[in-house]
Amino acid sequence: MLARLRRRYGWLDHVVRANEAFTERYGNHYAAAITYFSVLSLFPLLMVGFSVAGLLLAGNDAALNRLSEGIINSAPDGLGEFLNQIVSAALDSRAGVGVLGLLLALYSGLGWMTNLRDALTAQWGQHKKKQPFLSGKLKDLVSLVGLGVALAVSFGLTAVGAGVGEFLLGLVGLEEAAWARFLLRLATIVLALAANVLVFLWVLSQLPREKVAVRSAVRGAVLAAIGFEVLKQVGGIYLASVTSSPSGALFGPIIGLLVFANLVARFLLFVTAWTATARENLAAPDALPRPAVIRPTVRVRRGPGVGLAAGAFGVG
Repeated sequence: MLARLRRRYGWLDHVVRANEAFTERYGNHYAAAITYFSVLSLFPLLMVGFSVAGLLLAGNDAALNRLSEGIINSAPDGLGEFLNQIVSAALDSRAGVGVLGLLLALYSGLGWMTNLRDALTAQWGQHKKKQPFLSGKLKDLVSLVGLGVALAVSFGLTAVGAGVGEFLLGLVGLEEAAWARFLLRLATIVLALAANVLVFLWVLSQLPREKVAVRSAVRGAVLAAIGFEVLKQVGGIYLASVTSSPSGALFGPIIGLLVFANLVARFLLFVTAWTATARENLAAPDALPRPAVIRPTVRVRRGPGVGLAAGAFGVG
């Protein structure tokens, strides 16, 4: 029945192909590695990132608040307060981040980026090539910085867009109108989705070891951006249910962070496999040799042949 449905519905056949590729290319194992390094690198990266931002934007509290709100709002509701504590601690101690913190962030961040790039490379069906240690780590560092810049631009666009919308509503005197607030909220969501599409487009096409054409990753980036927003809402509901008990209030954020990071990693790798198994992205088969043509030759002779005559002559 599944084979019949796959022949009938192209989208179902595509999903099944993507799931088979995701499983064959160890998607769950790579997602577990990404989850581990995500949790390990989250705290030092946020600490170092906001310490640097605090030093660069010293005195501009409005810009820092918009940036921190953009990051906090991009996580599920249950993790907002948890991340807010990390961000506040990073801003308060921005001058106290020493060499040890930078080295820890560098180690965990490079481990996270290495596993992410290897996972994306595998899901694209590319062969993993052994690279020199130093040049490989330098490339991963450049990719890590590039992803950080892309995320900062995404959060900045969302925060600035919301701020500009509030300013425009106040300028025309519609800040209290319900329909105007609804339209502003809708525009903010659309802007956040557009920013997420750009980030996922860069991740899917530029982070694999062998670069992929951007146009081949557009549909995957759109699906990843929409799915990420859905996962945020589901994660918020899950965290609200987990943190309802006293033990959940204590361990809920950590457990929720682990679950959310694993779901996002699996979803990202599945979207990559889904993008790689699209008809237009499947590798063209090698040119086959021309088929051999077999033409049997049948000869019919009547009467005694030359061999029989020669034999008779020899007997005589």
